[in-house]
Amino acid sequence: MSHSYRLIVSCPDRVGIVARVSNFIADQRGSITEANQHSDLVTGRFFMRYEIRFDVDAPPIEQFRDTFQPIAETFGMDWSLHDSAQRKRIVLMVSRASHCLVDLLHRWNIGELDCEIPCVISNHDALRSLVEWHGIPFHHVPVAPDTKAAAFDETERLIGEVQADGVVLARYMQILPPGLCRRYAGRVINIHHSFLPSFAGAKPYHQAYDRGVKLIGATCHYVTEELDAGPIIEQDVHRITHCHTTEDLVRFGRDIERAVLARGLRWHLQDRVLIHGSKTVVFA
Repeated sequence: MSHSYRLIVSCPDRVGIVARVSNFIADQRGSITEANQHSDLVTGRFFMRYEIRFDVDAPPIEQFRDTFQPIAETFGMDWSLHDSAQRKRIVLMVSRASHCLVDLLHRWNIGELDCEIPCVISNHDALRSLVEWHGIPFHHVPVAPDTKAAAFDETERLIGEVQADGVVLARYMQILPPGLCRRYAGRVINIHHSFLPSFAGAKPYHQAYDRGVKLIGATCHYVTEELDAGPIIEQDVHRITHCHTTEDLVRFGRDIERAVLARGLRWHLQDRVLIHGSKTVVFA
């Protein structure tokens, strides 16, 4: 039975990286079934993502890591190796708006999102029945100004308790504390209902309407301590005219948000997103 690993690499660009890595994989009796590469000509950085299939017994993943380490040191690589069969554990967080949560749960239910969802956390109790219908534990953790610190301590405890690999803010309308952002850096995904960096913060569709824009959009990005400023994974837009109301913009926006968040999460689950400073390289 075949087995697959994903090799993710970022390093200073130089001659011989691809040849050395490819020869190593062949020596391990592996086949490269998908190869993604990018050279950043401005920073001189090289990025690589390989899907590696073993039609015979795959070497244990720790053995693969140990034998690849000398190559990684030679080229100064930041790298990781993932078992393609190991599903990531993703906690979903939501407030009152249900459209992104409903879409993700549907895609997960039909197998489009290859992950485990150990729980959903919300600062409101309104979506409990929806979540529990899918057989997923629901945790109501209210967030009030005078209990915010305790609420996020409980939230972080729940995330740790289920051994989450990542978190998705599916329209969770609270700002995460800096400590949580740092602990899960590069592993918390947010959907912002705006084409960032325009109209960050609250009520972006109202801001867009007041400005008279002709395009509205949504942005899937990683969460950092700076509000709505993390590395962007995916964006999309919808054209509007002077005839459209604020309610129209919100309605159009919901459709964009669902699609953008689903694409961003799927690429993250497949290790297709490499963070490069304030930007990302996305091998979609």
